Parts: sequence; C-alpha cells; structure tokens
Amino acid sequence: MANIVRFDSRPVLNSPYFIEALPGIGNVGKIAGDFLADAFKAVKFVSIYSEDLPPQITTDEECVAHLVANELWYADIGGRDVVFLRGLSQGSTAEGQFALAQDVVSILLSLNVKRIITLGGYGTGKLVDQPRVLGAVSDAKLKPELTDYGVTFVPNEPQGGIIGAAGLLLGLGRVYGIDSCCLMGETSGYFNDYKSAQAVVGILVKMFAVSPDQKELQDKTAKFEELTAKVKETAADDGKYDSFSYIG
Repeated sequence: MANIVRFDSRPVLNSPYFIEALPGIGNVGKIAGDFLADAFKAVKFVSIYSEDLPPQITTDEECVAHLVANELWYADIGGRDVVFLRGLSQGSTAEGQFALAQDVVSILLSLNVKRIITLGGYGTGKLVDQPRVLGAVSDAKLKPELTDYGVTFVPNEPQGGIIGAAGLLLGLGRVYGIDSCCLMGETSGYFNDYKSAQAVVGILVKMFAVSPDQKELQDKTAKFEELTAKVKETAADDGKYDSFSYIG
C-alpha cells in the first residue's frame, strides 16, 4: 500500500517527544491531544495521504478542499519539542494501519524521537464518574515515573489488547527500542468524553510541567457531566441503571 508523504517544512527538533492523538473510543485521545497541540500553537509540517483513509475531502472557511490525511504537527511545550499525530480518521484495515504507522515511525526515527506517547480511551461499557487513566508501557522501567503522574497500572489490562494507532505505535516503539507508553482514559465510549480527556490532559501537563488555560475544556467537561446526569436519571426512572451498558 503506497502512501503519499508531503512535507510542508522540515523543522529542526531536539530529541522530541511524540503524542498520538487520533480518533478512537470516546475520542478521548483526540480531544486530549488536540487540546494540548492547540494550547501550545502547534504547526503542521507533514501530511500523510493513504488509500486506507476515507475517500473524501473537507472544506475550510474559504471553501478550499483538503483531502483527509494523518498529519504531524510540532510545538514547544515547557521547553520540550513535541510532535503530534493528528487527523480525522484512522486507517480502515490492519494493512493500512501498519503502513501509516510505519511512515510515522520512519519520520520519528529521522527526528531522533526520545519518547512515544499514545492516547486513547479505555472502554468500560458504562458511565464512569471518576475516570482513571490506565497505562501500558514498552518497558517496565517507565512505570514508576508514570505512576507518580497519576497513571494506574492493572496487570493484564486491557484484556482485549490496545487496537489501532494507539497500540500499534506503542508496539513499534518497543520494536525500535524507543521508550513508549499508552495513556487510556476510562470512558463509556458512547460520547465524545471530555471528562475522560481532561483526566488524560491532567497526566500530560504533569509530565511536561506546564499549566495551560483549561477553561474551554473544563466548560465542555461540565456540559458532558450534565448530559451524563440526564442519561443516568432517565435510566434510573426506567429501572435499568444497574444494568446500563449502552445508549440506544
């Protein structure tokens, strides 16, 4: 599968960290990663086009067409160069996912990436009042640091593995000997889960020792909590809350 990799620029970065922020369960990783990228005014420098991404375009405020792509953006966060993987979609097949991940890792290796951080949602199938951030690592030596930031490690979890870009890039990080971790916010998976994303952001800001303005994210979290409270109330009225596992 041939992808098209287009560079807008070739920034000189100093052993950057990498954050994957593509859509997934509850869009937790995308919301958290996009927030951090926007808060620190990230700049796009690579677009990766693939036949495995949706065959469609988006249009901007000038009605200019943009083919769906996975993109690399860079920013300075607390004095640390950081590269973000952003986009509206992940690959639709295992082969496509792997090809996209290979292209990303190839670029990261050329930049002498120091750490890979993938983000995602940990689907529970039910509403979560206080979402934890669960972790997986490429090497057990990373666990104490992440535990200090507030990450929870549960042996053999998630039982079904970590699928998609979050798992694949973590796995490739281990293959190439790059310190890598996955941060997964607990989520029902049925909404754009801003509360879970805010929990993931809480870990990331500790990792980078920064304090970005989170008011907009907090406002969206408050609206999310209002929505989930109404869902709980409706489910309780129907006598179904105890077995609540989906939203029809």
